[in-house]
Amino acid sequence: MRFSRLIVSLVSLGVALASGAAQARALKVAVLGDSLSAGYNLPPGQGLTRQLEAALRRDGFDVTVGDTAVSGQTSAGGLAGLDWMLGDKPDLVIVELGANDMLRGIDPKSTRANLDKILSTLKDRHIPAILAGMKAQPNLGADYVAAFDGLYPDLAQRYAVPLYPFILQGVALDPKLTIADRMHPNGDGVAIMVRGLKPLVAKALTALNAGGPGTGAAAAGK
Repeated sequence: MRFSRLIVSLVSLGVALASGAAQARALKVAVLGDSLSAGYNLPPGQGLTRQLEAALRRDGFDVTVGDTAVSGQTSAGGLAGLDWMLGDKPDLVIVELGANDMLRGIDPKSTRANLDKILSTLKDRHIPAILAGMKAQPNLGADYVAAFDGLYPDLAQRYAVPLYPFILQGVALDPKLTIADRMHPNGDGVAIMVRGLKPLVAKALTALNAGGPGTGAAAAGK
């Protein structure tokens, strides 16, 4: 009887250890973004992906953040390249698109449709997402600003994903935090972006490690 109980205890311990190992696996984060997260005109290591990865690792996360953002990317381009990006089986995707749509004056209905399709694809594949928003320039007119700015909270609510309302919060138009074009963040500006995004990313990674809602493409074997 004692021997049987010992066997049961050892088996239970093995299951627990295996479960712990699975929860502690390395995680992959992908950024579906544009030049704001691609480190435009910045030295190596100063872009958002590298700074975010370093910050998360300092907090104890075993994580890699892929250099998947593309300078000049629009929401349409991001949608077109989504399947390619998902080939690396990320566990979490940060969607940071729309700035170039806005700068080109693209109809917000088109931007909304593209981001909607991106988020619906991620949902269908059980990949958690974080949506990073953008703000339209006032000179585009009140109607455009309302339509563009409103699409991010609407989509975040529709797909129940965390929203970082403005990717350049605390950075935009500050000459101390942007490069010479006054549009793209410098290294210090990126650090502020990372501080804003990191709590949302850390919460999502913690949920993944705990086996919570949304297991990620890699864990789901998709």
